[in-house]
Amino acid sequence: MKIILTSDHAGFELKEKIKSYLTERNFEVVDAGCNSKESVDYPDYGYKAAQMVSSKSVDRGILVCATGIGMSIVANKVKGIRAALVTLTEQAELTRKHNDSNILCLPGKFMDENTAKRIVDIWLNTEFEGGRHLRRINKIHNLTNI
Repeated sequence: MKIILTSDHAGFELKEKIKSYLTERNFEVVDAGCNSKESVDYPDYGYKAAQMVSSKSVDRGILVCATGIGMSIVANKVKGIRAALVTLTEQAELTRKHNDSNILCLPGKFMDENTAKRIVDIWLNTEFEGGRHLRRINKIHNLTNI
């Protein structure tokens, strides 16, 4: 599985830890920046990553900013993206089972490394259930035309 990772300055440290974790587990990781804790604008990074997921250049994306909220908002502006801000392992499972999320957004300022790793593992290893959930995703798509 090919995964794009990106962050703003507030999510940089957690992004780097997740990158090492995924690389150790033989995932193909594309790092779309940022590359330091120097202040940057999260929309520049989140939008680029979401476009790569939408175009299927990568399979999924993990985006990190201070709260995860900004990255979630910008990623969901891109056609075909279902980005989910996740802070609990149960949410990681349900957003894959029920929403077929293709981008995981994490709060770098409010999440420790071990919690992030557990969430990433669950999110990457949970399959979409389809059925009634597919019907609902299609309804969302038809409402927004994205």
